Amino acid sequence: MVIICWFSPAPPVTLQVNPVERPRWSAAGPVDVGRQPAGKDAEPVSAPEAHEPRSGGTAADTSGTRVFLLDDHEIVRRGLRQLIDAQPDMHVVGEASTAGEAVLRVPAARPDVALLDVQLPDGDGIEVCRELRAEHPDLACVMLTSFGGDEALLSSIIAGARGFLLKQVDGGSLIEAVRKVAAGQWLIEPAVMARAMDRVRVEHEAYSRLEQLTPRERRILDLIADGRTNRQIADELILAEKTIKNSVSDILSKLGLSRRTEAAVYAVHAQQAQRAHDRGR
Repeated sequence: MVIICWFSPAPPVTLQVNPVERPRWSAAGPVDVGRQPAGKDAEPVSAPEAHEPRSGGTAADTSGTRVFLLDDHEIVRRGLRQLIDAQPDMHVVGEASTAGEAVLRVPAARPDVALLDVQLPDGDGIEVCRELRAEHPDLACVMLTSFGGDEALLSSIIAGARGFLLKQVDGGSLIEAVRKVAAGQWLIEPAVMARAMDRVRVEHEAYSRLEQLTPRERRILDLIADGRTNRQIADELILAEKTIKNSVSDILSKLGLSRRTEAAVYAVHAQQAQRAHDRGR
Protein backbone atom coordinates (compact mmCIF):
# COMPACT_ATOMS: atom_id res chain seq x y z
CA MET A 1 0.00 0.00 0.00
CA VAL A 2 1.34 3.39 -1.03
CA ILE A 3 0.39 6.55 0.87
CA ILE A 4 0.83 9.80 -1.03
CA CYS A 5 1.04 13.05 1.04
CA TRP A 6 0.47 16.38 -0.72
CA PHE A 7 1.95 19.49 0.88
CA SER A 8 0.70 22.82 -0.45
CA PRO A 9 3.28 25.60 -0.01
CA ALA A 10 2.47 28.27 2.58
CA PRO A 11 1.78 31.68 1.18
CA PRO A 12 4.81 33.96 1.33
CA VAL A 13 5.05 36.29 4.27
CA THR A 14 5.71 39.94 3.35
CA LEU A 15 7.58 41.99 5.91
CA GLN A 16 6.88 45.71 5.56
CA VAL A 17 9.74 47.77 6.92
CA ASN A 18 9.27 51.51 7.26
CA PRO A 19 12.34 53.49 6.22
CA VAL A 20 14.06 55.39 8.99
CA GLU A 21 13.24 59.05 8.79
CA ARG A 22 16.15 61.38 9.37
CA PRO A 23 15.34 64.23 11.74
CA ARG A 24 14.76 67.54 10.04
CA TRP A 25 15.96 70.73 11.63
CA SER A 26 14.31 74.00 12.39
CA ALA A 27 15.62 77.09 14.11
CA ALA A 28 14.36 75.65 17.44
CA GLY A 29 16.02 72.20 17.00
CA PRO A 30 15.25 68.79 15.40
CA VAL A 31 11.71 68.06 14.24
CA ASP A 32 10.69 64.37 14.60
CA VAL A 33 8.66 63.70 11.48
CA GLY A 34 8.67 59.90 12.08
CA ARG A 35 6.49 59.96 15.17
CA GLN A 36 3.14 61.44 14.38
CA PRO A 37 0.00 60.98 16.50
CA ALA A 38 -2.27 58.20 15.24
CA GLY A 39 -5.83 58.71 14.06
CA LYS A 40 -7.58 60.41 11.27
CA ASP A 41 -7.43 63.79 13.06
CA ALA A 42 -3.68 63.76 13.32
CA GLU A 43 -2.07 66.73 11.62
CA PRO A 44 1.03 66.09 9.54
CA VAL A 45 4.19 67.79 10.64
CA SER A 46 5.40 70.02 7.86
CA ALA A 47 9.07 70.28 7.15
CA PRO A 48 10.64 73.64 8.00
CA GLU A 49 11.41 76.07 5.22
CA ALA A 50 14.85 75.52 3.79
CA HIS A 51 17.34 78.35 4.02
CA GLU A 52 20.17 78.35 1.57
CA PRO A 53 23.44 79.77 2.81
CA ARG A 54 24.35 83.26 1.64
CA SER A 55 26.99 83.53 -1.01
CA GLY A 56 28.73 86.77 -0.21
CA GLY A 57 25.83 89.15 0.24
CA THR A 58 24.05 90.61 -2.76
CA ALA A 59 21.46 93.28 -3.32
CA ALA A 60 18.86 90.49 -3.43
CA ASP A 61 19.38 89.66 0.27
CA THR A 62 16.58 91.01 2.42
CA SER A 63 17.29 89.72 5.93
CA GLY A 64 19.51 91.40 8.50
CA THR A 65 21.46 94.64 8.34
CA ARG A 66 22.62 95.58 4.84
CA VAL A 67 26.19 96.91 4.77
CA PHE A 68 28.09 98.78 2.03
CA LEU A 69 31.90 98.96 1.96
CA LEU A 70 34.05 101.80 0.61
CA ASP A 71 37.83 101.35 0.72
CA ASP A 72 40.47 101.69 -1.97
CA HIS A 73 42.34 98.58 -0.75
CA GLU A 74 40.86 95.31 -2.02
CA ILE A 75 42.38 93.27 0.80
CA VAL A 76 40.65 95.47 3.36
CA ARG A 77 37.30 95.08 1.61
CA ARG A 78 37.75 91.29 1.45
CA GLY A 79 38.53 91.10 5.15
CA LEU A 80 35.53 93.24 6.06
CA ARG A 81 33.23 91.23 3.79
CA GLN A 82 34.32 87.91 5.31
CA LEU A 83 33.90 89.27 8.83
CA ILE A 84 30.46 90.76 8.19
CA ASP A 85 29.06 87.90 6.08
CA ALA A 86 30.01 85.47 8.85
CA GLN A 87 27.45 87.15 11.14
CA PRO A 88 23.87 85.83 11.23
CA ASP A 89 22.31 89.29 11.39
CA MET A 90 24.16 91.27 8.70
CA HIS A 91 25.62 90.94 5.21
CA VAL A 92 27.46 93.00 2.60
CA VAL A 93 25.28 94.22 -0.27
CA GLY A 94 27.87 96.18 -2.23
CA GLU A 95 31.32 97.72 -2.26
CA ALA A 96 33.38 100.39 -4.00
CA SER A 97 37.01 101.44 -4.22
CA THR A 98 36.50 105.13 -5.09
CA ALA A 99 34.22 107.96 -4.03
CA GLY A 100 32.66 108.10 -7.49
CA GLU A 101 31.82 104.40 -7.46
CA ALA A 102 30.24 104.66 -4.02
CA VAL A 103 27.95 107.52 -4.99
CA LEU A 104 26.78 105.56 -8.04
CA ARG A 105 26.37 102.14 -6.40
CA VAL A 106 24.81 102.94 -3.02
CA PRO A 107 21.31 103.80 -4.38
CA ALA A 108 20.98 100.39 -6.05
CA ALA A 109 22.45 98.48 -3.07
CA ARG A 110 20.09 100.16 -0.56
CA PRO A 111 22.32 99.61 2.50
CA ASP A 112 21.39 100.34 6.10
CA VAL A 113 25.00 101.02 7.10
CA ALA A 114 27.97 102.28 5.07
CA LEU A 115 31.57 101.78 6.21
CA LEU A 116 33.54 104.57 4.52
CA ASP A 117 37.30 105.01 4.30
CA VAL A 118 38.29 108.62 4.96
CA GLN A 119 41.19 108.80 2.49
CA LEU A 120 40.39 107.87 -1.12
CA PRO A 121 42.23 108.31 -4.43
CA ASP A 122 39.54 110.58 -5.90
CA GLY A 123 38.37 112.43 -2.80
CA ASP A 124 37.56 111.56 0.79
CA GLY A 125 34.94 109.53 2.59
CA ILE A 126 33.72 112.54 4.56
CA GLU A 127 32.42 114.22 1.40
CA VAL A 128 30.93 110.90 0.29
CA CYS A 129 29.16 110.69 3.64
CA ARG A 130 27.81 114.21 3.23
CA GLU A 131 26.54 113.51 -0.29
CA LEU A 132 25.01 110.13 0.55
CA ARG A 133 23.29 111.45 3.66
CA ALA A 134 21.80 114.32 1.67
CA GLU A 135 20.13 111.83 -0.68
CA HIS A 136 19.56 109.00 1.82
CA PRO A 137 19.01 110.50 5.30
CA ASP A 138 18.28 107.10 6.88
CA LEU A 139 21.71 105.74 5.92
CA ALA A 140 24.03 105.30 8.91
CA CYS A 141 27.64 106.10 7.98
CA VAL A 142 30.70 104.99 9.95
CA MET A 143 34.06 106.48 9.01
CA LEU A 144 37.15 104.23 8.96
CA THR A 145 40.64 105.70 9.02
CA SER A 146 44.22 104.69 9.74
CA PHE A 147 44.98 108.02 11.39
CA GLY A 148 42.82 109.75 13.97
CA GLY A 149 42.61 113.50 14.40
CA ASP A 150 40.29 116.17 15.68
CA GLU A 151 39.78 117.78 12.27
CA ALA A 152 38.69 114.56 10.55
CA LEU A 153 36.56 113.53 13.52
CA LEU A 154 34.71 116.84 13.78
CA SER A 155 34.30 117.08 10.01
CA SER A 156 32.82 113.57 9.97
CA ILE A 157 30.26 114.45 12.63
CA ILE A 158 29.27 117.62 10.81
CA ALA A 159 28.92 115.59 7.59
CA GLY A 160 26.40 113.34 9.36
CA ALA A 161 28.49 110.28 10.29
CA ARG A 162 27.24 108.24 13.24
CA GLY A 163 30.62 106.78 14.07
CA PHE A 164 34.37 107.20 13.62
CA LEU A 165 36.64 104.16 14.00
CA LEU A 166 40.35 103.54 13.56
CA LYS A 167 41.22 100.61 11.29
CA GLN A 168 43.17 99.10 14.18
CA VAL A 169 39.83 98.22 15.81
CA ASP A 170 39.31 94.51 16.49
CA GLY A 171 36.70 92.56 14.54
CA GLY A 172 34.31 92.12 17.45
CA SER A 173 34.24 95.84 18.17
CA LEU A 174 33.59 96.67 14.52
CA ILE A 175 30.68 94.22 14.33
CA GLU A 176 29.22 95.68 17.52
CA ALA A 177 29.62 99.17 16.04
CA VAL A 178 27.62 98.14 12.94
CA ARG A 179 24.87 96.75 15.15
CA LYS A 180 24.70 99.92 17.22
CA VAL A 181 24.48 102.40 14.35
CA ALA A 182 21.95 100.16 12.59
CA ALA A 183 19.84 100.44 15.75
CA GLY A 184 20.04 104.24 15.65
CA GLN A 185 22.79 104.73 18.22
CA TRP A 186 25.86 106.97 18.02
CA LEU A 187 29.47 105.82 18.42
CA ILE A 188 30.72 109.27 19.38
CA GLU A 189 31.36 110.42 22.93
CA PRO A 190 29.05 113.21 24.15
CA ALA A 191 31.98 115.56 24.81
CA VAL A 192 33.23 115.17 21.24
CA MET A 193 29.71 115.66 19.90
CA ALA A 194 29.39 118.88 21.94
CA ARG A 195 32.64 120.18 20.44
CA ALA A 196 31.36 119.46 16.96
CA MET A 197 28.10 121.27 17.67
CA ASP A 198 30.02 124.26 19.03
CA ARG A 199 32.03 124.38 15.86
CA VAL A 200 28.86 124.30 13.75
CA ARG A 201 27.41 127.16 15.83
CA VAL A 202 30.57 129.27 15.52
CA GLU A 203 30.76 128.70 11.77
CA HIS A 204 27.09 129.59 11.40
CA GLU A 205 27.54 132.80 13.39
CA ALA A 206 30.64 133.68 11.37
CA TYR A 207 28.78 133.18 8.12
CA SER A 208 25.82 135.21 9.38
CA ARG A 209 28.12 138.13 10.08
CA LEU A 210 29.76 137.77 6.69
CA GLU A 211 26.40 138.21 5.03
CA GLN A 212 26.33 141.78 6.38
CA LEU A 213 29.36 142.72 4.26
CA THR A 214 29.09 144.03 0.74
CA PRO A 215 30.99 142.18 -2.03
CA ARG A 216 33.67 144.86 -2.02
CA GLU A 217 34.05 144.63 1.75
CA ARG A 218 34.38 140.87 1.47
CA ARG A 219 37.15 141.35 -1.07
CA ILE A 220 38.92 143.83 1.19
CA LEU A 221 38.64 141.41 4.12
CA ASP A 222 40.26 138.66 2.05
CA LEU A 223 43.13 140.98 1.13
CA ILE A 224 43.57 141.89 4.80
CA ALA A 225 43.89 138.16 5.55
CA ASP A 226 46.64 138.02 2.91
CA GLY A 227 48.56 140.65 4.88
CA ARG A 228 48.03 143.55 2.44
CA THR A 229 48.28 147.16 3.63
CA ASN A 230 45.63 149.78 2.87
CA ARG A 231 47.81 151.21 0.08
CA GLN A 232 48.33 147.79 -1.49
CA ILE A 233 44.60 147.07 -1.30
CA ALA A 234 43.86 150.46 -2.87
CA ASP A 235 46.24 149.70 -5.72
CA GLU A 236 44.72 146.25 -6.18
CA LEU A 237 41.15 147.55 -6.34
CA ILE A 238 42.02 150.83 -8.05
CA LEU A 239 40.50 152.91 -5.25
CA ALA A 240 41.68 155.78 -3.09
CA GLU A 241 43.54 154.78 0.06
CA LYS A 242 41.12 156.84 2.16
CA THR A 243 38.23 154.83 0.69
CA ILE A 244 39.93 151.62 1.78
CA LYS A 245 40.54 153.02 5.26
CA ASN A 246 36.85 153.90 5.63
CA SER A 247 35.85 150.47 4.35
CA VAL A 248 38.10 148.76 6.88
CA SER A 249 36.42 150.74 9.67
CA ASP A 250 33.00 149.66 8.40
CA ILE A 251 34.15 146.03 8.24
CA LEU A 252 35.40 146.10 11.84
CA SER A 253 32.13 147.63 13.00
CA LYS A 254 29.94 145.07 11.23
CA LEU A 255 32.00 142.14 12.52
CA GLY A 256 32.17 143.47 16.09
CA LEU A 257 35.96 143.77 16.01
CA SER A 258 38.27 146.56 17.06
CA ARG A 259 41.64 145.81 15.43
CA ARG A 260 42.89 145.06 11.98
CA THR A 261 44.77 141.95 13.17
CA GLU A 262 41.49 140.59 14.56
CA ALA A 263 39.95 141.10 11.14
CA ALA A 264 42.78 139.12 9.54
CA VAL A 265 42.20 136.17 11.91
CA TYR A 266 38.46 136.45 11.45
CA ALA A 267 38.88 136.36 7.69
CA VAL A 268 40.61 132.97 7.89
CA HIS A 269 37.75 131.57 9.97
CA ALA A 270 35.29 133.23 7.60
CA GLN A 271 36.81 131.39 4.65
CA GLN A 272 36.36 128.10 6.54
CA ALA A 273 32.76 129.07 7.35
CA GLN A 274 32.14 129.83 3.69
CA ARG A 275 33.43 126.41 2.65
CA ALA A 276 31.32 124.72 5.33
CA HIS A 277 28.25 126.63 4.19
CA ASP A 278 28.85 125.71 0.55
CA ARG A 279 29.23 122.01 1.50
CA GLY A 280 25.96 122.12 3.42
CA ARG A 281 23.93 123.32 0.43
